[in-house]
Amino acid sequence: MRGHDWINTCLPDDLILEILRRVDSKASHDSCSLVCKRWLRLERLSRTTLRIGASGSPDLFVMLLAQRFVNVKAVHIDERLSISLPVNVGKRRGRDENSLTSLKVHYAAEKSGSEEEDCESFCLTDAGLTAVADGFSKLEKLSLIWCSNVTSLGIMSLAQKCSFLKSLDLQGCYVGDQGLAVVGKCCKQLEDLNLRFCESLTDAGLVDLVTGCGKSLKSLGMAACARITDKSLEAVGSQCKSLENLSLDSEFIRNKGILAIAQGCPLLKVLKLQCINVTDRALIAVGVSCLSLEMLALRSFQQFTDERLTELALLYCQRIGNFALHEVGKGCKYLQALHLVDCSSIGDEAICSIAKGCRNLKKLHIRRCYEVGNKGIIAVGEHCHSLTDLSLRFCDRVRDEALIAIGQGCPLQHLNVSGCNQIGDAGILAIARGCPQLTYLDVSVLQNLGDMALAELGEGCPLLKDIVLSHCHQITDVGLSHLVKKCQMLESCHMVYCPSITAAGVATVVSSCPNIKKVLVEKWKVSPRTKRRAGSVLSYLCVDL
Repeated sequence: MRGHDWINTCLPDDLILEILRRVDSKASHDSCSLVCKRWLRLERLSRTTLRIGASGSPDLFVMLLAQRFVNVKAVHIDERLSISLPVNVGKRRGRDENSLTSLKVHYAAEKSGSEEEDCESFCLTDAGLTAVADGFSKLEKLSLIWCSNVTSLGIMSLAQKCSFLKSLDLQGCYVGDQGLAVVGKCCKQLEDLNLRFCESLTDAGLVDLVTGCGKSLKSLGMAACARITDKSLEAVGSQCKSLENLSLDSEFIRNKGILAIAQGCPLLKVLKLQCINVTDRALIAVGVSCLSLEMLALRSFQQFTDERLTELALLYCQRIGNFALHEVGKGCKYLQALHLVDCSSIGDEAICSIAKGCRNLKKLHIRRCYEVGNKGIIAVGEHCHSLTDLSLRFCDRVRDEALIAIGQGCPLQHLNVSGCNQIGDAGILAIARGCPQLTYLDVSVLQNLGDMALAELGEGCPLLKDIVLSHCHQITDVGLSHLVKKCQMLESCHMVYCPSITAAGVATVVSSCPNIKKVLVEKWKVSPRTKRRAGSVLSYLCVDL
């Protein structure tokens, strides 16, 4: 009926609150608060995040907001941003206007008339921070950006009253050691701490902090903290075992501190360093110990050399393309190992850059990078004459020509071309003739591979110990016989789902190879005589069809 308020009559507070929580923009929230007094009250209860510009009497503003919004969990105060108090609220609601006026008068009464103090009234102070602590008891996240009038006294008050704090950003705040020590003592759930440009901070404060709450800390920023030394990093390394993100900028940091981080923070994913006195030794330790590292940013490292990078692994990095690998090729001439897995944007251009720039490459593993083909692998064969380990799993654009170049230029010991279905006898023939030191070969799922390749492998690769032939439909007992008669060092042979290999072929492998330890084959292809002959020497896995 016209004029009847069905919403307020029928809907309980809890349901309206849930609706308001799903409103995603501030403008919409503000509009909802103007509907009626009930919606104003409920809208204030629904707010969980506040953003405040620390100018225009921010202490006063914080006090006012703390009275209105009691469920706030995140507060962002940035002294670089300006605010304007809502002039229309008082016109609509006299009570709010009176409270604002009262706060203005009370605030003014506390201030003297000096010019210096008048300027300070435009910046958040310890009084305002105490109001934050008193008014937002559920606070979990606080950002104080360039609030330069906030001191340790304000931080101590905050830490003592907001024990549930999980994130604290003190960028540009003049916070000393005493404040941080209380944060460490009281905020046991703290996960994220930014101390960038906290110039008054010393080792004493940071050591006390991580001693108190280091177990929960996951992210720590100490960029431009000039008084931080290796002592702080040693404390971080010993106390912050769950640390994932670390940012450092100090001329007093040396190898000792970075080594402590590398050894004590194995879960580190992001490391940003600007430390002019750190050398290759520290970065090598990071590479060895921080196996979860995803991002490494280095600036102003005057003592680093090209030895900083010998192995690079890019796993499931679909947004990394040829340009990135081109830069690696230009700048990392000591690279020895490259692993690429499911990098769909990396192709021949990238591999050519690596081959030409990283001529010390010894290991190249590529899996399911479908843009990599002949051109890139041929370049590897032409330039990487130290390559001993090559894996090209399911790179279906790679053909025989690529392996011919590899056989002519690389002393391979390990080769895996599983799933490269365009490779046939010609490519494996080239490997057999050019790589006499080959000890491991996986040619599984090569539908065009036949007995001729196996016979040539037997002639050319007498050191072969492990071979995988599974799912090769054209290989027969004849080719297998030629292979095992000459490869007397063979220890394992996988030949599951090779339909042309029979029980006779399995028996030939077992009887011809004195060092055989494992044969993977279907159960029905193993005759009773072969089982008896193998005895305890053979450990085979039987697979039923």
